[in-house]
Amino acid sequence: MASIKLEVVSEDQSLRKWCVPLREDVFATFMSKGGSIVHKVFGDKSLFGPLLFTKFFDPSDAFPLWEFEPGVVLSNLQNPCLDWLQTNSCYILKSELPKLEKSNVRICVENGKVLEISGLWKHKGESRTDWRSGEWWEHGFVRRLELPENTDWKKMEAYVFNDTVLDIRLPKTQLECDNGVMKESASGSP
Repeated sequence: MASIKLEVVSEDQSLRKWCVPLREDVFATFMSKGGSIVHKVFGDKSLFGPLLFTKFFDPSDAFPLWEFEPGVVLSNLQNPCLDWLQTNSCYILKSELPKLEKSNVRICVENGKVLEISGLWKHKGESRTDWRSGEWWEHGFVRRLELPENTDWKKMEAYVFNDTVLDIRLPKTQLECDNGVMKESASGSP
């Protein structure tokens, strides 16, 4: 099984870079005119589809996935392409990626609070410097997830297996008791 480790980038920004929200009516029009690649990227079972969580939800808005039981939030999907679980030491997110030519998957943590998975799926000329500030869904894909408070995001690891499976591991911080006083430390630290 071939794997590629992805770099996790930290961006401390206060401005929202996904400036144009994806509305339900715009999405319906976009999907009706889109071809097979559009349906692979934004289809019902895609991590990047606005209907993944059973009702329309703009993928550029942060979603508190970790606050829901996996079986509940994804219960309407048969054979979903998204799976997540937690162990005592970490959160694990696995998702199928649309198999696209040269899809640039980017993992970013914004302000230590939001995990952003994004990438380009279509290049429309090289003159556009930031495809995210316009109608981004015509050029790429995104899913933003709120990180749990007990995540040590600086130790996060992300991999792509066989060009189609995204695996993200988010270590948890652990509460330790030191002389009766609770303090937070990174998991695995003394």
